[in-house]
Amino acid sequence: MADRLYYVYGIVPAAARLDAAPAGVDGSAVGTIVHGDVAALTAALDADEYEPTVNDRVTDVAWLAPRAQAHDAVLTWASDGGPVVPLPILSLFRSEQAVRSMLEARREELNGLLERLGRGREYGVRIFRIDDELRPVLGTFSPTIAALELEVAGAASPGQAYLLSRKLDAARKDELPRVAAMVAASAFRELASRSIDATQDRLPGTNTETGTAILNAAFLVEHDRIDDFRETVTSFVRDHHRRGFRIDFTGPWPPYHFTRGVAANVR
Repeated sequence: MADRLYYVYGIVPAAARLDAAPAGVDGSAVGTIVHGDVAALTAALDADEYEPTVNDRVTDVAWLAPRAQAHDAVLTWASDGGPVVPLPILSLFRSEQAVRSMLEARREELNGLLERLGRGREYGVRIFRIDDELRPVLGTFSPTIAALELEVAGAASPGQAYLLSRKLDAARKDELPRVAAMVAASAFRELASRSIDATQDRLPGTNTETGTAILNAAFLVEHDRIDDFRETVTSFVRDHHRRGFRIDFTGPWPPYHFTRGVAANVR
């Protein structure tokens, strides 16, 4: 068994500089293994610590968490300086030659990704539905609710008002998710049209503080379009402030969502 393994954080152009690189996994220095036009961002790790046990320890949160933080810190630093193709956490190779062989085998794919990713950065957008805010103004989004609210207001008798109110309550329960889905789809469409690429993740569960998530998306935005993208986000906030929706805008991030097909393990 080799004395050390080579941990690969991601792939960068061969000309990328290592100035001010953060400490990597286990406090190791970040280095590069260059092959042609690309380079692997690497760390040399003790094989005894990783090779026999790594598959058994990936579910150990206390062991994994600091390594995940270091992995992300290196990729965030790299993405601030230029394009980077992230590899999954714990991408390990048994030798420098194994790393070079991977770079050679995937040279065309990696060059294409670096060229594409060099055009922009990844940003995240989450939108949440706040029912207590949305319910009173639902009629401004839904003609169905607006019509029923008029009927309730114009009811000829208390009995009729009561029945119409029951009908309105039931309609609101149906319209809340429909309106939210419509708003989420519209926001995603508008933001995607201002992006190189866009993707959606599974929605997180309902949170009593943040509300019900209706959009969980990532966007690869060109450098010269980020102002337009931000203005679109700002416009959404302005139009929906205190009207049932909250938006979280984050980034820039390493392009995790747009390099998901790139994987590696111990080899």
